[in-house]
Amino acid sequence: MANVAVIGTQWGDEGKGKVVDLYAEGADVITRFQGGNNAGHTLVVKGKQTILHLIPSGILHKNKICIIGNGVVVDPQILLEEIDGLKAKKLFPPSTRLYVSEGCHVIMPYHRQIDMAREAKKGDKKIGTTGRGIGPAYEDKMARTGIRVVDLFSPETFREKLEAVMDEKNFYLSHYFGEKPMDVEVIFHEYMGYAQRLKPYVTDTVSILNREARMGRKILFEGAQGCHLDIDHGTYPFVTSSNTVVGAALCGAGVGPSIIHEVVGVCKAYTTRVGGGPFVTELTCDIGNYLQQAGREFGATTGRKRRCGWLDMVQVRRSIMVSGITALAITKLDILTGLEKIKICVAYRTDEGEEFNDYVPLDGKKLSQCRPIYEELEGWQEEIKEARTMEDLPRNARRYIEMIETLSGVPVILVSVGAGRNETIIVRNPF
Repeated sequence: MANVAVIGTQWGDEGKGKVVDLYAEGADVITRFQGGNNAGHTLVVKGKQTILHLIPSGILHKNKICIIGNGVVVDPQILLEEIDGLKAKKLFPPSTRLYVSEGCHVIMPYHRQIDMAREAKKGDKKIGTTGRGIGPAYEDKMARTGIRVVDLFSPETFREKLEAVMDEKNFYLSHYFGEKPMDVEVIFHEYMGYAQRLKPYVTDTVSILNREARMGRKILFEGAQGCHLDIDHGTYPFVTSSNTVVGAALCGAGVGPSIIHEVVGVCKAYTTRVGGGPFVTELTCDIGNYLQQAGREFGATTGRKRRCGWLDMVQVRRSIMVSGITALAITKLDILTGLEKIKICVAYRTDEGEEFNDYVPLDGKKLSQCRPIYEELEGWQEEIKEARTMEDLPRNARRYIEMIETLSGVPVILVSVGAGRNETIIVRNPF
């Protein structure tokens, strides 16, 4: 019996969706524990692409329990659209059950409005938020003024909480941003409609998870974004609004630390970033453009181009440290095919000569001044999409993986050589 957490080691977009989808086959329960519909997990099954924003990637498998944990902020409209879309495509197996924690905080229309208005006001100093209302929803959660899923099933409670916050929200929207105030009645009736449709899915998910764990079921914890978007450990303020490190799986799902037995860190074979913020290994040359085009590096949620650069092992080592990562899953190795030389960042150096090996400076100015120290390896020209064992890879591709293992100090147990489910080398199954 093993329970596994899958998290990102970079700035998100590492290919966690595919890895979770593969591991979900051997799991009984798949639970999402943080974030909201600012995440986009892209899956390719039988050549068809499916993008999930809220529902755990295990939903495509039969006889599974999929859980949206209390640490997730839920936009009811988006969730219901996602459920309807999966059912319309016959991708929601009747034997698989979806549960939503009654403790999830709800994204409200004013959260989205505030989110977009703030970004517009910042101009060139935008953080790069998706505008989905995630941050404002987490703000209200911490301010203890948030509305939870459980509140939607008591019209009196919901109305009372809604009316209590709307004066403040409308004052903020109209007087600071110059936006039109929002109508309490319209919001109330809209969300009462969502409540009726959500009711069959909402329950006490903490009890389900812990019961399944006691019964020896295999549980897969699915994270969104990546460690360096973590609100505490990321490149603040260019981060998300929740904790993305593995510790968030405990409070965001409602389980104890002894339940998680393995932590798999997903690491793209190069580095990408959406939005603003320092990026030590960023490539603004032809190679960066090549990685962006060949890797189809567009945000699954926003459609924005991702900035691209060489693999940053300082960043990955820090993620291993803060999340206790026990193994790595390397994705998009195929995108590096055809490059004559490949570089890996092994350390940072400032103009003053200060070096960092496993520390990503929290001081944004200092991080912006860091320069990468690279190790250079020979590339490979052979196509690798048909590789199914490490021995099938070209020698230089194997050397690249071995270098990652040496620099990280943890084994690589999965290598993705293409977008499809079957285009994967599985060295060891964590279950």
